[in-house]
Amino acid sequence: QVQLVESGGGLVQAGDSLRLSCAASGRTFSNYAMGWFRQAPGKEREFVAAISWSGGSTYYADSVKGRFTISRDNAKNTVFLQMNSLKPEDTAVYYCAAGAHISVVVLTDEYDYWGQGTQVTVSS
Repeated sequence: QVQLVESGGGLVQAGDSLRLSCAASGRTFSNYAMGWFRQAPGKEREFVAAISWSGGSTYYADSVKGRFTISRDNAKNTVFLQMNSLKPEDTAVYYCAAGAHISVVVLTDEYDYWGQGTQVTVSS
């Protein structure tokens, strides 16, 4: 089992930045690829960003490419999502997820563990 706890969400204005963190506990964190997803009200959960177990590979949704950066610190069992130039359409609950893969994964079904989510609200 892997337990994931997100933090860092909040209410910001358009153009501001936020840094989300996801702390993992349980099994060896470095054995898992990690991802960030988000879900807005009335919409399906969507992929945001993913990082390989080593941190050497990353992948982003087109909607956040160039604005968001995913990173991880395996020594601290934590994955981060730096979000810059936030837009109102980024408003959602953000979830981190862990999957027992070496490379990046983008599909919801490929992840084994999920956090409880953290709310990000961007006002215009």
